[in-house]
Amino acid sequence: MIAKVREVTPNVDADAVLAGAQFIDAFRVEIGAVTVDAREACVRMVLHGPRWIDVLLRLRNILVTPFGLKTSGEGARAPYGLIGLFPVVSETPERLVAGFNDAHLDFRLVVDVAGDGASRRVTSTTLVRTHNLLGRIYLALIMPFHKLVVRGMMGRIVEPAR
Repeated sequence: MIAKVREVTPNVDADAVLAGAQFIDAFRVEIGAVTVDAREACVRMVLHGPRWIDVLLRLRNILVTPFGLKTSGEGARAPYGLIGLFPVVSETPERLVAGFNDAHLDFRLVVDVAGDGASRRVTSTTLVRTHNLLGRIYLALIMPFHKLVVRGMMGRIVEPAR
């Protein structure tokens, strides 16, 4: 199955997930009868994404280290564990919320699984709240890559786990 990922209008309560978020977007992929819950969808996105995304993340970590920005979820509050570098802050079978707060910005990833039978779908919503000039600069620098990365990650949801 070839996954078609499309941008959609965000449908989360932004104030409940990350009050004061200045950036929010959402992407959806129809997964047909593929059976995944929100955690498995997130794992497939984050841990089994395309190799080029891993290269971009390693480059990002090298570039932001001198500025004291987080390069992993280490030390972050993670009541439901980590998926990659993302601490999971809440989870049900239908919705997983991951992310962390940092000095420059706060970030949340919401993965929703909905539908039944052959009409299941996964929606990934990103929310960001910046705190200072560094956060706004960082957000502006990653935005050209954000949509491409999310689309690439979501395309992996319909593929069998590797």
